[in-house]
Amino acid sequence: MPNRKQLKLQVSLPPLLFSSVLCVGITYPAIAADNNNNNSNKKPNPNQFPPNPLEIRVRDPLIPRSGRDKRPLTQAELATLATALDRLNAEAAAKLQANDEKGALETWYRELRLRRYLGLLPEVQALSRVGGIAWERNLSEDVQYITKRLQTIQQTQLKPPVELDLLRSLAAAFEQVRAPDWSVKVYEQILAAMRQQGNKVQEEALLLKIGELSLSWFDYAKAISAYQELVNFAQQAGDRTKQVNYLKVLAYLYGKDNQIEKSIKIKQELIEFYRNQQDFVQIPAIQLEIGSAYEAVGRLEQATQNYQEAYAFAWSIQQYAAAGDALRKLVALQRSQKQINAALETYQVLVQADYLAYNFYGMMNTYDEVGQLYLEYKNFAQALSAFQKGLELAQQLKHRESYFARQIQRVTEQANR
Repeated sequence: MPNRKQLKLQVSLPPLLFSSVLCVGITYPAIAADNNNNNSNKKPNPNQFPPNPLEIRVRDPLIPRSGRDKRPLTQAELATLATALDRLNAEAAAKLQANDEKGALETWYRELRLRRYLGLLPEVQALSRVGGIAWERNLSEDVQYITKRLQTIQQTQLKPPVELDLLRSLAAAFEQVRAPDWSVKVYEQILAAMRQQGNKVQEEALLLKIGELSLSWFDYAKAISAYQELVNFAQQAGDRTKQVNYLKVLAYLYGKDNQIEKSIKIKQELIEFYRNQQDFVQIPAIQLEIGSAYEAVGRLEQATQNYQEAYAFAWSIQQYAAAGDALRKLVALQRSQKQINAALETYQVLVQADYLAYNFYGMMNTYDEVGQLYLEYKNFAQALSAFQKGLELAQQLKHRESYFARQIQRVTEQANR
């Protein structure tokens, strides 16, 4: 790499899942005969959606009572059942390890159905575990079955007061099956409980979780609401580091939600914060972001002003690479507006910024752009000079040498016509 002194210039589930879900000795409900009594000759409808394996109602020998016996299981029976279900989980995991995916799912569905006898919390925890496996293996229908059961629990069975452990497990389960909107609903229930308790630490953590999940499924409005509260939390606590981090995310969210003015206002607050902290290195990048935001909505005068301010400030603190970034944004805008003389002046400053930043590849590319611009306007002498400078750099960098040689030949041929 040369230094400055060296330079000379500047689906449906498979049938097996339902045919052998339970162990030997389990009976299936009788199939009612149709009006023509010809079920034996009737072919299955390939378009019929298969039954939800979590809702199959069959007798299981692990339940020590008949279907007509409605008594609850005793504590001893529940303990025996829990041990048996842990064995089913291990058996399913072993089948999956042996690449018997269908067999593993059959066993897991049996376990999940029976987990209901142990209560909602053990069931939700098991649904979360199996749901995560189904997602990882891209088993979309199984994910849907498990998600539906979790939704049923959340909608119909969670009546206040609800145990927080159950809510947390349910929220985590929805995350496992990648249902962030449902997870947010549960986290909001937990948030309400934490606010009643006055638990500020948990309240902030839950707001952060809600904000992150809402952002993950593009609900910018809900994410904005969460981060606005987080900014207030940090401000009240006097935690400037957290406040700045939350403000950065909030500015990003406003931009994604097309609230450009609010996004810019927050970025201006950040600039003022960094000025007060004398952390000047952070400022040019934010000024550049403001310029880009203005350019995106067609406010080109403000964009130009912010690019110029970013360049000037970066230069003043000897951040020449940042100055070069601002100048590149500025010259691209000038060229798009056919401000050719202004663009050529900016290119001259850009070459100096790249030189001071040791960005020799940037210098080489800048000479290429200058040469192309002069060539476009038939200024062959200036185009040739720019390409020759680019070639000198290319030779020292051993990069794009043949390209610049071709450009020089091209200019020479056009100039001699």
